[in-house]
Amino acid sequence: MKVVAAFLLAVLSGKACPTSADIKVILNSVGCETEDSQIELLLKEVNGKDVAELIAVGREKLASVPSGGGGVAMASAPSAGGGGGAAPAEAKKEEKKEEKEESDDDMGFSLFE
Repeated sequence: MKVVAAFLLAVLSGKACPTSADIKVILNSVGCETEDSQIELLLKEVNGKDVAELIAVGREKLASVPSGGGGVAMASAPSAGGGGGAAPAEAKKEEKKEEKEESDDDMGFSLFE
């Protein structure tokens, strides 16, 4: 991903077709190690293609990727051993605990203070 990010930064800086050296300069400026094989693979794949079109195609592919919390539904399902009335109450308690833990994580600091 860092090679792709460096490539896109080079394009944003005005280079229509960044070279391997351009990408290495960007990565080295932030202290990232570079692997020539990754850079050459990226340059080979994007050779002759418009970056805006590649981004548009990527957005379409990401739109079809399912995202969601399938695990939450599984956690609240009652067990087969009977006594299904207690499971929803336990789930509510766990949700309350999670909310409290999230507020404790910032340790009193806020991004906008």
